[in-house]
Amino acid sequence: MDWSALRLSFALALATSLVLLPVGILAAHALARSRWRWRWLAEAALTLPLVLPPTVLGYYLLTAMGAGSALGQAYARLFDATLAFSFEGLVLASVIANVPFAVLPMLRAFEAQDEEILQAARLSGMTPLRSFLRVELPLAWPGVVSGMVMTGAHTLGEFGVVLMVGGAIPGETKTASIAIYDRVQAFDMSGAGTMSALLLAFSLLALGLVTRRNRAARGR
Repeated sequence: MDWSALRLSFALALATSLVLLPVGILAAHALARSRWRWRWLAEAALTLPLVLPPTVLGYYLLTAMGAGSALGQAYARLFDATLAFSFEGLVLASVIANVPFAVLPMLRAFEAQDEEILQAARLSGMTPLRSFLRVELPLAWPGVVSGMVMTGAHTLGEFGVVLMVGGAIPGETKTASIAIYDRVQAFDMSGAGTMSALLLAFSLLALGLVTRRNRAARGR
């Protein structure tokens, strides 16, 4: 069992979820309330990581973070380190790859809210911020939780983007999915099976709890 790779995967999943929690809520709310004629294009752009092959997305992210890129050079000047093949670069790549998993469930939750409830909040004198915090966000909370669980589960299993952007540096960028691949390449099927079963059990448990909670919320 490669505990270092497992710890790194869970740390990456946590960091990705924490970044996407506020970003996803704000983006989903803005899109749900937008009347912009090109909104469909923005939503398509958010969905793009779902349909792009991970290696293609990883290639573009690696190019954007490389030492020759503006972002890579700015990061090197600020922190005297490379962004590509680092945990920080892995977090940035994971955030971009997981945008649709976080934002889309939240977007559907905001879109499903009854307009009459929102109008009642406005007529009662609530400011837009107070209405968002006291009415809209609590109603959208099941979608927010679903987005975070989907983000975490997908991050744990991500392979292509992680390999392209982070490589397989032990203790820094070698995640559980890469460790499983390495075990299979070394014909250590027992080790690969143990790690795969652990990730499978965690993902199934997390998704099962969210499904149960959402059913209970719909029943209420």
